[in-house]
Amino acid sequence: MPLHMTKIAYSAESPASLRAWLESHAGGEALMTTRYLPTRHAEMIGGSLYWIFEHALIGRSPIVGFEQRESDGRWHIRLEPRLIPVVTKPKRAHQGWRYLKDEDAPRDLAEGESAGDAMPPKLARELMKLGLM
Repeated sequence: MPLHMTKIAYSAESPASLRAWLESHAGGEALMTTRYLPTRHAEMIGGSLYWIFEHALIGRSPIVGFEQRESDGRWHIRLEPRLIPVVTKPKRAHQGWRYLKDEDAPRDLAEGESAGDAMPPKLARELMKLGLM
């Protein structure tokens, strides 16, 4: 089973803007920058980067690989340029990225199931604050 990672969609105004940014790289790869290469990076190839938006996991982008930038030594996380919607799952915000085991990852939305069928991120966050999720 591949290992995944979570990261805040910090520059996205909405899930739609995140999808648009990813799809703007169609025919290539979307690149996210990080300071350090994850220790377990080899396990993450074939896994996914799960995006956090408004304190909830909302979608994922498959990880293609990692490569170091020559200019400053930072690392690119190479992603497939697509956002695969997942069942919304509460997730606290954090800096940088975190590992996510396969068994803890939310499932992809089924064919014909819409993100509207899943719990809205704001409601999930409120329920999490109340200790109900």
